[in-house]
Amino acid sequence: MAKEKGRKLIAQNKKARHDYLIIDTYECGLVLTGTEVKSLRQGRASLADGFVQIDGGEAWLHNVHVPEYSQGTWTNHSARRRRKLLLHREEIDKLESKSQETGHTIVPLALYFKDGRAKVEIALAKGKKEYDKRQTLREKQDRRETDRAISAARRKQRA
Repeated sequence: MAKEKGRKLIAQNKKARHDYLIIDTYECGLVLTGTEVKSLRQGRASLADGFVQIDGGEAWLHNVHVPEYSQGTWTNHSARRRRKLLLHREEIDKLESKSQETGHTIVPLALYFKDGRAKVEIALAKGKKEYDKRQTLREKQDRRETDRAISAARRKQRA
C-alpha cells in the first residue's frame, strides 16, 4: 500500500469564520476508532455545531458529527461522541487560560487527512457582534466589486 501524501480536506466550518474573529489557530490530532476513520475516508463529517472544551488538562472535541460507517457492525461508533484532541501540554495550557477570558471560545475550523492521519484545525476565537458581521460582509462585497471593476477595465484595454 502506498503511503498517502498531502492534505485531503474532509469538512470545513465556514460559519465559524463568519461568526467569530479568529485569534490563533492550532493543528491537532484526533483519537478515533476504526469505524470513524473509515467514515471520514468516505468524506462524511460535519463541524457545524462543534466546539472544544478543556477538561482535566485534556482537550475534547464536542458535537462534531461523524456518521456511522455503513458497513460497520456492533462495533460502530456513536455519531456525536466527544473525541480527545492530541495537543502539546503548553498549547493546552495556553488555550485553557485564553478561553477563560470573556467572549473567547475554541472552535474547529477544518477536518482533514494529512499524510494519512486525521487532523483537525482548531482556533481560539472571539465572538463577533452583529455589526461586526455586517462590516465584514460589506468589506467582502466592496473587495469583490473593485476586483470586478479592475478586471473589466483590463478586458477593455485588451480589446
